[in-house]
Amino acid sequence: MSKTMPMPAEFAPQDWLWIGFPHRADLWGEFTDPAQEQIAAYANAVAATGQDVRLVVHDDANEARARRLVSAAVTLERHPYGDIWLRDTGPIVLFDDAGRRFARRFRFNGWGGKYDDMEGDREVGESLARSAGLELSFADWVLEGGAIDSDGTGLVVTTEQCLLNPNRNPVLSREEIEARLARDLGFTRVLWLGEGLACDHTDGHVDNLARFVAPNTLAIPLSAGPDDPNAAVYADARARALAAGVAVADVPSPGLVGDDEGAEPASFMNFAIGNDIVVVPTYGTAHDADGVAAIASLFPGRETIGLPADAVLSGGGSFHCASQHVPAQV
Repeated sequence: MSKTMPMPAEFAPQDWLWIGFPHRADLWGEFTDPAQEQIAAYANAVAATGQDVRLVVHDDANEARARRLVSAAVTLERHPYGDIWLRDTGPIVLFDDAGRRFARRFRFNGWGGKYDDMEGDREVGESLARSAGLELSFADWVLEGGAIDSDGTGLVVTTEQCLLNPNRNPVLSREEIEARLARDLGFTRVLWLGEGLACDHTDGHVDNLARFVAPNTLAIPLSAGPDDPNAAVYADARARALAAGVAVADVPSPGLVGDDEGAEPASFMNFAIGNDIVVVPTYGTAHDADGVAAIASLFPGRETIGLPADAVLSGGGSFHCASQHVPAQV
């Protein structure tokens, strides 16, 4: 039986990027149109670099709306899906030790059962993989793509709040989860961070907290001040990473977005990496420019831009959450 090689880093070469396009007005409400416009701007920015972008649309009306917003460089693909968070519902694409590319689909339970099943969210991963001609295998446990980040060498970062949460895999111990990360995604080392962002309905997805920007180098936000709702979370993540021998790159936090009673899980860490571009979500804060500049310094070979994502954030995520990349065979 072939062995799964370590999940490629997002900063490794990619063949294409799937992006989900909002289609359910009952979910997005007054933010439907602006969220569609912000997702379209993200798709257009990546496609303008020459990278293959496949915007996932739901029906005739949704496809027509998308076509009005995106350039001809963006391909539209029709698939079943509920919400746009393809990082979690889409397939994870890997390689085996013979260099063959394949997709792995994990179980999905609505982020720990907090949300009712939406038609299509359990099917879209297989639909995407089959449409791309990717061999597909199914894993026997719950995992969302936003809960993990790879540096490409076998090191994965995740949070205890999410992967050890009994609402995901209640019968699996930490050691058993580490064994499955090794078996199904090729990881040889796990960096366990603690809690994720305040008010994050994903139970602490790491792609809102810390991201690999190079082998063994993890970007983590710095607190924006005394009202930053995640100051203690950032400090704990930094201490754990450094104790594990992982280098830390500092990126500003957007600070408090919302108010003390309803802080939004806003993060510059939800940036999306393409072959020649990094797209950073911005939220209209005083820290936006500094956040984009700090991330740009970590990717000197790529153009780094900030794009508004406040409407997308209203749905609970941002650009990285709404997309899934496919690593290139090199």
